[in-house]
Amino acid sequence: MSGNVVPSPCSTTCLCGFLDPPFKLRLQTLHLQKVVTDYAVDMMNIKAFTLVSAVERELLMGDRDHISIECVECCGRNLYVGTNDCFIYHFLLEEKAMPTGTATFIATKQLHRHLGFKKPVNELCAASALNRLLVLCDNSITLVNMLNLEPVPSGARIKGATTFAVNENPVNGDPFCVEVCIISVKRRTVQMFLVYEDRVQIVKEVSTTEQPLAVAVDGYFLCLALTTQYIILNYSTGFSQDLFPYCSEEKPPIVKRIGRQEFLLAGPGGLGMFATVAGISQRAPVHWSENVIGAAVCFPYVIALDDEFITVHSMLDQQQKQTLPFKEGHILQDFEGRVIVATSKGVYILVPLPLEKQIQDLLANRRVEEALVLAKGARRNIPKEKFQVMYRRILQQAGFIQFAQLQFLEAKELFRSSQLDVRELISLYPFLLPTSSSFTRSHPPLHEYADLNQLTQGDQEKMAKCKRFLMSYLNEIRSTEVANGYKEDIDTALLKLYAEADHDSLLDLLVTENSCLLTDSAAWLEKHKKYFALGLLYHYNKQDASAVQLWVNIVNGDIQDSTRSDLYEYIVDFLTYCLDQELVWTHADWLLQKSQEVGVQVFTKRPLDEQQQTSFNPDDIISCLKKYPKALVKYLEHLVIDRRLQKEEYHTHLALLYLEEVLRQRAPTGGKDVEATETQAKLRRLLQKSDLYRVHLLKEKIQGAGLPMESAILHGKLGEHEKALHILVHEMGDFSAAEDYCLWSSEGQDAACRQRLFHTLLAMYLRAGPSAHDLTVAAVDLLNHHAREFDATQVLQLLPDTWSVQLLCPFLTGAMRDSIHARRTTQVALGLAKSENLIYMYDKMKLKGSAIWLSEKKLCQLCQNPFGEPVFVRYPNGGLVHTHCAASRHTNPSSPSPGTRT
Repeated sequence: MSGNVVPSPCSTTCLCGFLDPPFKLRLQTLHLQKVVTDYAVDMMNIKAFTLVSAVERELLMGDRDHISIECVECCGRNLYVGTNDCFIYHFLLEEKAMPTGTATFIATKQLHRHLGFKKPVNELCAASALNRLLVLCDNSITLVNMLNLEPVPSGARIKGATTFAVNENPVNGDPFCVEVCIISVKRRTVQMFLVYEDRVQIVKEVSTTEQPLAVAVDGYFLCLALTTQYIILNYSTGFSQDLFPYCSEEKPPIVKRIGRQEFLLAGPGGLGMFATVAGISQRAPVHWSENVIGAAVCFPYVIALDDEFITVHSMLDQQQKQTLPFKEGHILQDFEGRVIVATSKGVYILVPLPLEKQIQDLLANRRVEEALVLAKGARRNIPKEKFQVMYRRILQQAGFIQFAQLQFLEAKELFRSSQLDVRELISLYPFLLPTSSSFTRSHPPLHEYADLNQLTQGDQEKMAKCKRFLMSYLNEIRSTEVANGYKEDIDTALLKLYAEADHDSLLDLLVTENSCLLTDSAAWLEKHKKYFALGLLYHYNKQDASAVQLWVNIVNGDIQDSTRSDLYEYIVDFLTYCLDQELVWTHADWLLQKSQEVGVQVFTKRPLDEQQQTSFNPDDIISCLKKYPKALVKYLEHLVIDRRLQKEEYHTHLALLYLEEVLRQRAPTGGKDVEATETQAKLRRLLQKSDLYRVHLLKEKIQGAGLPMESAILHGKLGEHEKALHILVHEMGDFSAAEDYCLWSSEGQDAACRQRLFHTLLAMYLRAGPSAHDLTVAAVDLLNHHAREFDATQVLQLLPDTWSVQLLCPFLTGAMRDSIHARRTTQVALGLAKSENLIYMYDKMKLKGSAIWLSEKKLCQLCQNPFGEPVFVRYPNGGLVHTHCAASRHTNPSSPSPGTRT
């Protein structure tokens, strides 16, 4: 029966969903009746309509007091009035717009005509497509000409009608007829007619359970007010549905079609109820007077008439919006958007004020929610593009109203949804827009405030809240489409807010992509003593020299800024990754003077890809660092150890610096009984690992310096292993160091080299004789710990006869194990070789097993010449070639793979 059905406004506990349709609206009515009583009545009315006189009493009846108006009809400029003395009056209305947005009307009388009855004219309805006026008088509907008010010559009329309604959603496809539903004088009967220019035709007659009193039509559906209830009746199928009860004896019913498949009814308890043809209500009811006698709809308003007032109610929020005093009124009807009211003596028109003016009035009174509801409701009456422009501006105005009331969440949503030019908001804050900005505020203005001071009336707490809101809002929108075209203004304003509030996000803004204007931002940061942030701004704008100099001034104490306590380290790190060599050289001395160990990182921690390119020359850096010995050592370590540059000059220089430091550290003690320092350990490690330094130079420097370990290492680098071991064994008595020497000196050499070193060390131990007990113990430990490094046969020949087997048990066990392992490994290898040889011999015997016939007719498969001697090469596939042909071409003549000579 109906299209989409919107759920009723009942609560979740309502039982409507479990009831049959006839009861549904009844229960909803009772529920809504309670809800409406809870509505807060807003007494601040808006001016939605102006009451304007259309037909004065004198123009209609002169001095005849007995004449009274019974009905009216309006079609375009044509106004028709029916009176109690059976006259019809025809007027032309001329509308004149006023500057205030309202209008006035001048009615010009065209003619009047008596219908020939003694009864009043009850109802009028114009059928402009037929140029006919339907006139109900004395229970008959007569067709008269709209212009001359003459009845049609055929005399066509509908008899026996108490009231009628025209179907504005006709089901008949003929454009030259109208569908009319009448309530017949027959008891409990309604009839459907087709009315043409000069004839009428009955279509359907339907009986009702009670006497119908009022009717409205939409398509096949009739909305009927019966004696005790309202119903929906489908006259095509005969199906009816009860809506809700109503007592017609207390007051007359109201049934009005307000739109496609929807009706407005006068319900119980002073409610204006909405009902669809499906028998449900898709809108909340309006609460009007208990004594309402007429109703009309001029979207988005429902207008009600009682014996003293005209009241205007919103269909959008169900609130009463306006009250107009109007006594003795008895007619209220709407005609294509024009609302007419009448007393018995005069006709008046309710002229709606433009919706935009109504909305502006609401906004002026800070009634934001009502203004937005009204604006949304106006969409159906305004062209799409015009509505979008208007609605966007209304949202912006509403946003500023909410902002002024510190309702920031609501304001933010309104600003974003209206795509507000954010500069409108920024311009409220003094000095936040860049001085170069050409922005001018919207005209007419979106608000009444000159700036934030006026808005907050100097309240510092409110001002701080407003600034925090703007910070949050700008941060949210700066990366969205809303910021397109205004990024410089937004980011500059955000920077100023952050700087003024000492906000942590200031640095985050400056180290990421931003559009802050340099001139404005720099002056603001300097004003608020944000010098570190100012340096970041300079850096972002490719002014690194200015940035670094500013930071240097902070570190030196020339200007004060406590943003970073590690600013010196930050400068070092910044210059480390800086590609401007000149800038690095400019500040290199300052960095090294502050801290040699940290400052040198500007050279040692530079990215590797930059170092591989032609960037800083190491020789230039070394020359610069000569005044800074600690930094020089760090840099040479970087070159030699980290980058592993194979350059003798760097290795020798580093070794000499280590040596100088070692000698300096040993000077106070005279070089006796001094444990190896960290520098000495580095020197020894470098002397051991590197083969690039100048050994003889270092040997001369060390001579007589009391550095036996270093001297031994240098002897070893010269191949003087016996001298080296002699120092370690006899001068230092460090047997562990002697063993280590044998190991590191033979790194990268063959096993024989290592074996010779260990044999040399063993022989040195044994030459001392049995009296040197320490050396004997060292010899035994050497053999037992490094058994595999020795040739057991040679060792046994060197050992004294007095040594027991038990003493050398670990050595002998290891030697035997290695010997057996070597023998078994050799046996396995020999067995594998023999097996491989056997396979080859088998293949050879197979090839020799068949005879090969060689004659003058046999040709070489490569050169195609005969064989001159019995020497040839045979391929596995049987092909024969000359030996010299095979030597020049090693490919099988019948296959691309190499052949095998046999």
